[in-house]
Amino acid sequence: MGTMPRTARYAAHILLAALALSGCSRSAPPPAAAPETPSASPPSPVQVCTSLVSYWAKETLLGTTWSGLDWEQKGLSNDQYAIHEDAVAAGRTEERTAGQVKALELIDRFVARRCAEQGGATRSSENWRPPT
Repeated sequence: MGTMPRTARYAAHILLAALALSGCSRSAPPPAAAPETPSASPPSPVQVCTSLVSYWAKETLLGTTWSGLDWEQKGLSNDQYAIHEDAVAAGRTEERTAGQVKALELIDRFVARRCAEQGGATRSSENWRPPT
C-alpha cells in the first residue's frame, strides 16, 4: 500500500471539510420528508424486452461506442437478440430511404410489435428465470 497522491489527498481534505461544515450549520432547514408513493408494479417482460431491445438496436444503428457488446453483455436473451438483429436490419433499410430519424422511429415500432408477439422473448435464454 502506498500513500494517496497529493491531488487526491487535497481533494479528500476539501470534501471532509465541506461535509463537516455542512453538518454543523444551524441555519440549514431540516431535510424535507420524501413523499410516500405507492409501490409501482415491476415492468412486464414485454416492457423490459421493448425497452432493452429498442435501446440496443438504436445504439447499433447509431454506431455508438458500446453498441459492439455481445448479446449477453447487453442483457438480451437469444430471442431478444434475434429481434435486435431484425430491427437493426429493418432500421438500416429505412435509414437509406427515409433517413436516420425515421429509422429510429421504425425500430421502436418494430421492436414493440415483436416483443409483444413473443411475450417478452425470454424463453430461449439459458440464464432467464421466472420471477419468484
